[in-house]
Amino acid sequence: MIKNCIICLVLLVSTIAFSQRNTSSPYSFYGLGEIKFKGTQSSRAMGGLGIEGDSVSLNLLNPASYSHLKLTTLGIGGTTTFANFYNESTSENAKNTGLDYLAVGIPMGKFGASFGLMPFSAVGYNISNTEEDEFGIQTIKTASGVGNINRFFIGGSYMFNKNLSVGADIQYNFGAIETKSNERISNIQLQSRELNSSRITGMSLNFGALYNRKITDKHSLYASLTYAPEAKLNSENERNLATVTYTANGTEVVNDSEDVPVNNTDMVIPSKLAVGLGIGERNKWMVGTEVTFQNNSKLVNRFDDFTGGTYEDSQKYVIGGYYIPKFDSYTSYLNRVVYRAGFRYENVGLVIKDKSIQDYGMTFGLGLPLGFSKIDLGFEYGVRGTKYYNLIRENYFNISVGLSLSDKWFKKRKID
Repeated sequence: MIKNCIICLVLLVSTIAFSQRNTSSPYSFYGLGEIKFKGTQSSRAMGGLGIEGDSVSLNLLNPASYSHLKLTTLGIGGTTTFANFYNESTSENAKNTGLDYLAVGIPMGKFGASFGLMPFSAVGYNISNTEEDEFGIQTIKTASGVGNINRFFIGGSYMFNKNLSVGADIQYNFGAIETKSNERISNIQLQSRELNSSRITGMSLNFGALYNRKITDKHSLYASLTYAPEAKLNSENERNLATVTYTANGTEVVNDSEDVPVNNTDMVIPSKLAVGLGIGERNKWMVGTEVTFQNNSKLVNRFDDFTGGTYEDSQKYVIGGYYIPKFDSYTSYLNRVVYRAGFRYENVGLVIKDKSIQDYGMTFGLGLPLGFSKIDLGFEYGVRGTKYYNLIRENYFNISVGLSLSDKWFKKRKID
């Protein structure tokens, strides 16, 4: 009964949280928006490393990990982001909170399964720009956008032996994005407005393999491989043009409005390959690295008449690990805590004004044990973009909290 209540509460909270805006990045203007991290808070605290399977924790980055589970596990996590955006002349601050994942993992002997919901990408920006011509007439342009693409996934895994497991996820992506741009001449109240909306749906896949092998009496080698083939999302697009005015309290008043036909587009989720390698001592420590290659040059925009940024293939490099002083200590709780840290560097694949946009960050975190369950805390400081070339640099700080509830949920009754 208690478990059912917990699940219902989590589903209610997740339904609300997944529909809320969870980014303020101006770079979410491009493509499908800001691509969100797909792992749990324990992986995020190691820079995004996900090369190891665990018996009581989910690894959502590699579906081959599901068969490593020994207990049924419910995982939920969220992140609050504090961001500062600035260029060579001005700066702004923003704060956003969003749900990162809601997932359940189920062990079935050599098999394992998982299903859940997580955000794939998010759009949330508000940009203003003023231009002045040779006659001193100012044109004020504003652009804003909001929306999410979420992902429901279900996957399975099979463990061939104690060293090798493979798995796959089937993913359904769905969501809506709305963007608005206004243009007006200073001292003139009447504005032109363009409103674009897209409903996005489509399927995708993710395959994975995990391998570990003892190389000494204490130490093990860990290897990870994931591959997501290119997928197509259908974007059903609508556009409305209007002349508008705004009241003193900001209410929009539409004067003339016209729906303009626009083409639907096929959006691309580029293929992605990640290879990881690490070494460690079971229940003691692990350090590893992972490299991800993504064919982002295949990215397209939702509307054919968009001429902003371009795209290139991207790479991400991660190094991270964890340390547990003594996992079975009876005398010191701090000795059972998992201490994590990591670093990541990424060329995100977006090119603006011939400048490649980069994103890098440092992470650390704590895994606080609660019996077989645990609370994961993570902290991340990162930088995206540049303030030069009239672009925007983001300094952000993330605080992440994850809850992992593990228990033997399916027990055979001895007495009816």
